[in-house]
Amino acid sequence: MILGVHVSGAGKIYQALDAAKALGCDTMQIFSRSPQSWRNGAQLSPEDIKEFNLRRKKLKINPVFIHISYLINLASPDPRLYNGSIQAYIEDIQEADKLGADFIVTHMGSHKETSEDAGIKRLVEALNKILEKTKGSKVGILLENTSGSGSWLGYRFYHQHKILKGLKDKSRVGLCLDTAHAYLAGYNLATKSGLDKMIDEIQEMAGVQLIKLIHLNDAAGELGCHHDRHDHIGQGHIGLAGMKRIINHPKLKNIPMILETPKSTPDSDRENLDLVRKLSKG
Repeated sequence: MILGVHVSGAGKIYQALDAAKALGCDTMQIFSRSPQSWRNGAQLSPEDIKEFNLRRKKLKINPVFIHISYLINLASPDPRLYNGSIQAYIEDIQEADKLGADFIVTHMGSHKETSEDAGIKRLVEALNKILEKTKGSKVGILLENTSGSGSWLGYRFYHQHKILKGLKDKSRVGLCLDTAHAYLAGYNLATKSGLDKMIDEIQEMAGVQLIKLIHLNDAAGELGCHHDRHDHIGQGHIGLAGMKRIINHPKLKNIPMILETPKSTPDSDRENLDLVRKLSKG
C-alpha cells in the first residue's frame, strides 16, 4: 500500500517532506504555493528546490503530487481569467519539473454561466496549449473528479471521456479519483454494488489504468448532495465498511492513496492513517 496525506506547505517547501516522513507516509501531496493567490512572479529559490530534491531522495517519498491552485480555472468563459490560468498552469508545471514532482492534480474548472460542453471545449483547448508548451516535461496531469457543486465540471466520468478524446497528446494525462467527491456526486460508494458500478463506468469512459492517484476521503454530506465536504475515515456517509472495500478493492489497492481528511486536531492525520493501515490488513 502506497499511503500519504496532503501536507501543509507552511514554512519551507522541503519541510513538508519531514512532516510526511514523521507520519510514516510513503507518498505525499502539497501545494507548491499558496492555493488562494496568484504567483505574481514569486518563485521557489534554487536553494529550496535543491534541498527539496536532496531530502526527498533521502526520505524516499514517492511519488510526489502537487495540487494546483484553486484560483486556476481552465474552463472559464472570462478571457482574462482563462488566459491567466493557462499561463499559471504552465509555470506550475515548470516548477514541478524542478522539484522532480511526478504529477499535478487539477480540478477540471467551472463553466460559470455557459454550458458544460462549452466549458469542456475550453478546457480541452487549454490543456492542449499547456501540453504543447511543456513538451518534454515528465510531470503528469491528473484530472480530479468533483462533487458537482455549482457549475464545476467532472462530476460524471463522461466529462473526463470527452476531455481525453479531445487531447492531441494523452501520454501525460491521467485521473485522480476522489472518493468523497464521487459519493457526493451520486456514486454510492457505501455499497459494494455502487463501488463496482463506478469502477465499471470509469473503465468504460477512460480506463481504470489511468487512475494514478486516489484521494481517500469519507464524505460529510448525503449521497448526491453535491456539497464538497470531506470527513474522517469511517465517520462519514461512506462509512467504515465502504472505506474498507475501497482500500482493498483489487483494481484500486495498488494505486497511491492520499488522505485529505479534516485536520480537527494535531493527531488527526496520524489517526486516519493508522485506521487506513488497519483496514488494509483486515
